[in-house]
Amino acid sequence: MTMVRNTRQRQAVIQALRETQSHPDAAWIHGQVRSVLPSISLGTVYRTLDALVRDGVVMTIERAGQATRFDYKHGGHVHYHVVCRQCGAIHDVSAEAVTLPSAGLPAGFVVQDVRLEYHGLCADCAQPEEQL
Repeated sequence: MTMVRNTRQRQAVIQALRETQSHPDAAWIHGQVRSVLPSISLGTVYRTLDALVRDGVVMTIERAGQATRFDYKHGGHVHYHVVCRQCGAIHDVSAEAVTLPSAGLPAGFVVQDVRLEYHGLCADCAQPEEQL
């Protein structure tokens, strides 16, 4: 287990993620953190995010050809994501709203994390063009 250092950079990145309902990329986080720590580099933000992901504080949402997005794991609030394939919008779905089957898992397998993403079109993108 790695020793977690509670640096000003780490605190600022976590605070930026706590204060947003969106699922931002590193560049957005960098912009937010610079208002508190003006000299912080984008590289430092990336290294801090990597450490937070490794420590299980932050999770990534990845889509081919797009910037990695980050989501702060709010305490014990387990949730999944809905991702629009057209506009890229990402929304949270409460874990209580989803029942995951455990049948078919290998005997003795211990689940430590579940990632579930629904991919499709949001309500705005699903409307026919003539209705917009």
